Amino acid sequence: MNSFFGTDGIRGTMGTAPFTHHSLPIIAQGLSKWINAHYKKGTIKPRVLMIHDTRNSCAYIKSLFKMVFLGDSIDVFDAGVLPTPAAYHLIKKNNYDCALIISASHNPWHDNGIKVIDSSGKLSPQAENAITEYINNPTTPDVQYKDLGNEYTLNGTQEYLDILKKLFKPHFLESTKIVLDCAHGATTILAQRLFEHFGATVIMLNNQPNGFNINQECGSCNPAGLQEAVIEHQATMGFAFDGDGDRVIAVNQKGVIKNGDDIIALLSQHPDYADERLIIGTIMSNVGFQAWLKKQNKQLLRTAVGDKYVAQALTDNQLLLGGEQSGHIILKNYSSTGDGLLVALKVLETIILLNNIDFETFTPFPQILLTVPVKRVCNLSEKPYDILIEEAERSIPSGRISVRYSGTEKNMLRIMVESEVMQEAHTVAHNLAHSLQKELS
Repeated sequence: MNSFFGTDGIRGTMGTAPFTHHSLPIIAQGLSKWINAHYKKGTIKPRVLMIHDTRNSCAYIKSLFKMVFLGDSIDVFDAGVLPTPAAYHLIKKNNYDCALIISASHNPWHDNGIKVIDSSGKLSPQAENAITEYINNPTTPDVQYKDLGNEYTLNGTQEYLDILKKLFKPHFLESTKIVLDCAHGATTILAQRLFEHFGATVIMLNNQPNGFNINQECGSCNPAGLQEAVIEHQATMGFAFDGDGDRVIAVNQKGVIKNGDDIIALLSQHPDYADERLIIGTIMSNVGFQAWLKKQNKQLLRTAVGDKYVAQALTDNQLLLGGEQSGHIILKNYSSTGDGLLVALKVLETIILLNNIDFETFTPFPQILLTVPVKRVCNLSEKPYDILIEEAERSIPSGRISVRYSGTEKNMLRIMVESEVMQEAHTVAHNLAHSLQKELS
C-alpha cells in the first residue's frame, strides 16, 4: 500500500505530488471519508477545526479541503493562522472531533503539510493506514446538497491566549527582558502579547510574515540572529520558534544556545517533574545529557526521531516530560504535543524558581549533525551501507553514530556523530557523509 504519511503527517513541495491540484482533492476526499466513518454519530455532523501557518499556499490548500468537507456534511471551524499546539487545546475546550493542520513546520515556504489530530494526539498507524486506503481508492464525490456542512469563523488567537495565561502566575516575568524570534510564522500573531501579559519587556525578531519568508534564515533552525540580539539587548533570555510554533530553542543571557536536551534537563528539575525518574528522549539525545540525568538519579529512555514517538512513549509509560533535541518538548500534564510558547514560559518559570538565570545544566559531548542530499533511498541495514556505518562506529568506540532518512524531507539523509573529541566527531561525520552520498547517488 502506498502510504502518504511520514513522521509528521503528509508533507511535500507545492506543485509536486501529492501537493498538486489533482492530488490534493483526492487526499481531502480520503480524509473526509475517514472523518465521517470515525466521528459521525447518527445525524450529528463531525466538527473539524482548521488552522494553518503563514505560508502562501495555506489558503489554497484550505479552500480545497473546505470544499470537500462541506460537501460531505462536515462542519468546519476555521481559526485561521495559529500555532499547531493551539489545536490540541482548542479541541478539548470546544469538543471538536478533530483538527486539520496545514503546515510544514520548520520547512521552507515552498513546502507544506497536512496532518489530522484529535483529543488523544496524532493519528495512530491504524488510522493513517485507513486514510491511505481511502486515498488510494478514490471514488466519485457524492456531494450532500441537501445536508451540506456549515462553516464557522473563530477567534482562535484569543482562546489560545486565554488558555496559556491561566497556567502561570500573573506578572511573573516582571523585570525580565525577553527576545522572541517567531520565524515569520504562526507565533507572530500572539507571542508578544503573551509575554507582555506576564510583565516582560519583549524584543521581537522575524515577525513580519509575507507568505514566502517563513523559517528563512531565522527561527529555531537558525538561531544565530537570536544570539546576537540577546547579547545586544542584554536580555534575560531569548527563544526561537519554528514556523508552526511546536518547537523552541533557547539562548541564555550569555548568548549560548540551549537546545531541546538542555531544555528537558532544566525542566526535569522543576517541581512538576522533579519526581520523574524516567525522561523520554530520542536517538539524537546527547550522551552528556544521558550521563547528567544518571547523576540526578534519573534515566533516559530513547525513542525513534519524531515527536509522535516521544508522545507515545510518554503515554505508554505514564510519564510527563520528554522531547527532541530539535526543540519539540512535550509537557504531558499540559498538552499531548510540543508547544513552543508554553515551554518557553515554563523554562522562564524554572530558572526563576531555581535561581538558575544562566540556565546551567550539563556539558554536552561534541556532536556533529549533517543533512546529506541523496538521489536514492535504500535500506541502510543492507550492504554496502551497513558496512560503511559499522566501520565509522568502530573508529570511535567511546562515541555514538546515528544514520537515518529524514521523516519530513524527501531524499535527505541525517547523520549524527558524537565523540569526546570534536575533531574526531567532525572527521568521522564528514567521511561517512561523503561515502554514503557517493553510494546513494
